[in-house]
Formats: sequence, structure tokens, C-alpha cells
Amino acid sequence: MISHISKKLNLDRKAVQGTIELLEKGAGIPFIARYRKEATGGLDEVAIENIRDAHLQYIELEKRKKYVIESIAKQDLLSDILQQKIEQSLTLSEIEDIYLPFKPKRKTKASVAKERGLEPLAKIIMSQNNPDFYFQAEHYTKHPDIADAEMAVSGALDIIAEWINERPAVRKSSRRLWQRQAVIQSKKKTKAEDEQQKFKPYYDWEERMSKAPSHRVLALLRGEKEGVLRLKIGPDEDVAINSIKDYVIKTDSTSRHEISIAVKDSYRRLLSSSLETEFRAELKENADAKAINVFAENLRQLLMTSPLGQKVCLAIDPGFRSGCKLVVLDAQGKLLHNETIYPHPPQREATMAKKKLSSLVNMYKVEAIAIGNGTAGRETEKLVQNTHFDRKIQAVMVNENGASIYSASALAREEFPDYDITVRGSVSIGRRLMDPLAELVKIDPKSIGVGQYQHDVDQKKLQAKLADVVSSVVNSVGVELNTASKEILQYVVGIGPSTAKKIVDFRNENGAFESRKQLMKISGFGAKAFEQAAGFIRIRDARNPLDNTAVHPESYSVVDKMAKKLKKNIAELIEDKESMKLLQAEDFVTDKFGLFTVKDIIAELQKPNRDPRSKIEFFEFEKSVNSPQDLEEGMILPGIITNITAFGAFVDVGVHQDGLVHISELANEFVSDPHQYVKLNQKVQIKVLKIDLQRKRLQFSMKDLN
Repeated sequence: MISHISKKLNLDRKAVQGTIELLEKGAGIPFIARYRKEATGGLDEVAIENIRDAHLQYIELEKRKKYVIESIAKQDLLSDILQQKIEQSLTLSEIEDIYLPFKPKRKTKASVAKERGLEPLAKIIMSQNNPDFYFQAEHYTKHPDIADAEMAVSGALDIIAEWINERPAVRKSSRRLWQRQAVIQSKKKTKAEDEQQKFKPYYDWEERMSKAPSHRVLALLRGEKEGVLRLKIGPDEDVAINSIKDYVIKTDSTSRHEISIAVKDSYRRLLSSSLETEFRAELKENADAKAINVFAENLRQLLMTSPLGQKVCLAIDPGFRSGCKLVVLDAQGKLLHNETIYPHPPQREATMAKKKLSSLVNMYKVEAIAIGNGTAGRETEKLVQNTHFDRKIQAVMVNENGASIYSASALAREEFPDYDITVRGSVSIGRRLMDPLAELVKIDPKSIGVGQYQHDVDQKKLQAKLADVVSSVVNSVGVELNTASKEILQYVVGIGPSTAKKIVDFRNENGAFESRKQLMKISGFGAKAFEQAAGFIRIRDARNPLDNTAVHPESYSVVDKMAKKLKKNIAELIEDKESMKLLQAEDFVTDKFGLFTVKDIIAELQKPNRDPRSKIEFFEFEKSVNSPQDLEEGMILPGIITNITAFGAFVDVGVHQDGLVHISELANEFVSDPHQYVKLNQKVQIKVLKIDLQRKRLQFSMKDLN
């Protein structure tokens, strides 16, 4: 197993073995990547995830092998050679090809022919060295269901067709042909309705299957599912049939004509449909994997959005008829005040709204204003910009995707039982500006609105991948134990939802934690959970300064030695960055603490509890552009990346409708993966290429902006 996974992933065998041993002991991936580098050779989380997935696939493969061997053995058909072939198979398709002749079948044309006693005749014809098989076929006409020799031969060919289909070598050869030459064809169904013409590009489409990008595969499959398109997958039929003939028919065959008939029947009736099902599943699986990875990377970037930090914030959920909902949050995100203003049509109480904004900012010493980017967002931004405050206040447009999901959730009702849904939505907008990660973990990642075709992909795999991403980001940032909600605590390695609630309950009953070790007082929080979680927990103003760093408690003794060497206490050591430069990692390596670990400790002490998220950059849209009607082709505008897909990036320029920068328009050079060129929430300059108001489509470019 270790050798197989090592070869498959091109990773060091020892590193793979060490990683699998840790995974089997229940260690979390962020923990392994951060605190067990000696065992993994310093593998990152992506490599460890790949090892985990390959390990699980290997386990499933072994389960299938065991089942197939047992099934064939029950039929008393298992030989040592057959068992060895199964055990040496490296893919599921190989196993299934071997198992196919032994698989229990429902009634088939071949089984009917066998019941009529035609298998011996099939063997004679298949031997291809007996020219008198039609004469011998006369012997089988004694059966009441066989009228003549022609019918006997026809039945025998049904058996031969099944044999050909079940030959592993034939299936393997045909599979290779499909991989090289199969095409995807789509046609619009004659009576199908496609009102928005979503699938118009695919009404008459054909391309090589191996070249079809993931997003196009998912689009075609969706079109088929919605009854608009008819799909067909496969190579040229004559080429496929002739390749099997070349493989099956002997040069001196005495039954060439009959075997040719059987080959054609085998391919058309059995093999092609089987392979199409197989390749459809493979296409879908690969397209799903690509789409899931796109979604996961978008989610990672979104969760890593720069936080404003702990500042008093006024948040606005804009609206026209229903007004703009205002909330004031303190530096910890606690709700201090809420009310509604009506600056926009139909009420048009702009003067009163400005006075209220100014009053609230002065009264609560507001440091920043968060404005939701939905309906009336730009109009509200303009109102804020035209309001006089007694000091400079930064107003920020906040992406409110998913805020309504949170505000209607049981979690929001639990958090704000005395407030309605509009207040909760405004609070979510404000908190997203202050700490996007802490707020976004409260929402199902699928509701955040980034990615492509997320509702079409395997939901179980999507959920698992997104959970990996959330866990990775939460643990890389670290969690402040005394202020974190149970929603973010549950993603810390080793904790989970149940323990997270216990931590919050313990904190509420006993006051703030003063040390990481206090976690051990919580029911069910044992040594194993502590080992996993402790390094990702932070305690500001803890008794031991190391409790507010990423140094793991198991390594505190190493820091003690460093402090003694420099004749300082721990607090002085952390503060004195110059002295830290005098330390040589090799001096502190032991059998227990390797070079990876010691180097990480020194790096952490030089920049303790450093937030990996970048500093927030403030951004403003072009003031003269507020709707798609304000756009003109050739305009160059500031924008912000809101979504990234395999085929390009979507950009918000402040007109309530995102525009697409196709992958071919991202840069002057060739771009194969948009993620390598742009990031979510990145501030960019775009040129307007095309405006289609009727179809609500905007096309932008990031090329040739000068």
C-alpha cells in the first residue's frame, strides 16, 4: 500500500508511511502539517490531504477485491491465477473487467442461447478453424425453439458477442481507443424549450472528450438533465468495431464473416453502452473534482479576506422601500444600537438620514462604516460619502452574499432572540468587515456564492472538501479562546461542535481562560484532544506568554532552554527580536524535537501570533457609474473580483451586476488557471468590452488598459 501511494503521488515512501500512521491515529491534517513535520518530511496540507484520499481509495479498492474474490469463490470458479490477477489489479476498472464474466446476470440473449444448448457451437465458431460449423449447427435444430441452422448460428453468435464484451483485453483496448478518440456531441432536442438560451452554444456542438474543460462538461450535463440537450459520447463506431475485429479475428479464420457480425453486435449492444456509462461517470467525476477545487480555492481566499479588526462599526443593510437598517457594533461585535432610516425613494428622507448617521457616529465613536453591496448599496454609499462627520470615517462596501441565510438561521435566532431578521442581517454585514472568517464560518459555504456549478457536483465530496478548507483556514489563523464563538471553535483540530459548546459554557460559567491547560478541566477534553487543539488556541494576556503563540505546549521546554541560553525570561525572549537572531536551531535539536520543529519555534517567536491574512485595503467604485446603463464600451474602471471560475473571473464595478473577464482576457500572456492570475476580493482595473442589457451580460477585459 505505502509503495503504491508513494508511486502514485510521487512522494517519499517514508513521508507517506509517517503520514498514514498519524492519520490512522486520528490526527487532524492541520496538526500533522504544523506539528509533525519530522514524520512527514515537511509535507504541506495539500500533500497530506492527497495521501489521505489515496489511502481511502486504496482501502475501498481492497474491499472490492475481497468481495470479488469471495463472489467468484462461491461459484467454485476461483483459480490461483485468477485470484492473483485480481489482487494485482491497480484500478477499479481492471477489477470490474475481470469480474464481468462471473457477475450474476439477469436474462440475456446469451443466457437464452446457453439454455438452448448452443454454447458448444459457439466454441466451434469462435475457434475459427472449423469450416463445417453450419453443418454441425444442424445438430442443434432438435431443440423446439431452434428452427434451423441459421437460428442456431445466430444464437451462438449471441454467446460470442457476450464473450467478446467480457474479454478484459478487448475492454482494455477499447477503453484506450475511447480515451484517445471519443468525442462529445450535443444536439438541441426538437421540442425542448430554452427560454433564456442558456445552452444555445451547445445546440450543435462537438469536441474531443479528452479536451473538454470541466465547466463545459458540467454545462452539457446540466443541459441534458434539464431536457434541452441530447448527448452522445464515443469514438467513430466503424473505427471502434474494426479495432476489435483486428484483435479478435484470426488471419486464417474460417468464420470471419460470423465473428464480424458478433463483434459488431457486441460493440453496439453491449460494449459501447457500457463504456459510455463508464466514461460519463469518469467525465462527471473529473469535472466535479475540478469544480470542487475551484470552489475550495475561492472559499479559502474568501475566508482569508483581510479583517478590519476590533473597531467600533456602524453597519448598513441598504434598501429602498423598506429603508436602510442600521446597527452599531462595539469592537467585539456586540450589538449596541439598531434603527431604520429612509433616505431613498419613495420616502426620500435623505436629510434626516444624514443627521442620524452623523449623530450615531459621534455618539458611539464609530471608527468605520460597513455597507452591504446589494439593492440600494451604491445609493447608500453615496449618501454616506455626502454626510458630514466630525472626523474621517472609512466607509466600505461589504459583499453580503449569504447574509440573509445567516439572518434566517436557528443560530442567528439563538444569538439575537429579541431582534428580527433585518437586524441580524445588518449585524452580519458589520461583523464581516471586522472579522470575515469569524462571521463566514456561521454560514454553509455553499450559500456564500463563489464557484461554478456547485449544485451539480457530488454534494458529499463538495461538503468534505469545503470542510477541509474551513478547518485549514481557521487553524492557520488561530482562534482567540476567550472571544471565539462555538461556531469557529468547532473547526479547531480535535474539538468539534459538542466540545466547542462545552468550551463556551465553561467560559461563561468560570470567566476567561488564563491558560491553555485549563481546557483539560472541561468534561471530555482529554489528552488527545488537547494535543491536537492546543497549538491553534490563543489566549491574550495569558499567564504564560507562549499560550498566545503558535508554539505547542509540548515544545515549551525547548523555549525554556532558549530563554536560559540568552539569560532571559519567556516574555523578554519574545520581545527581544535581536537576541532571537543569535539562536542556532541545531543547538536545540533532540531525539524528541527535530530541526523542522525547532526552526518553526524560532520563526514563531520572532513574529508571535502573526495573522496570515493581509491588511485591509480600502476601495471605491467609480462615482459616475451606478448602473449598467452608465457603462460605455472602452471605459476603464476600478473593480473587485467577486468570483473565479475555470473559464474566467467575475468583477463588480458597482452597477449591481457582475461582468465576466474571460480567461482569454485576463492577461496578454496565456493563462491556464485564473487562480494563478487573480484572487478573490482583489482590486483590479478593467476595460468594458461589451454590454448586453437585454441578456444582462457584461464582458470585461484586463488586457491593454493603457
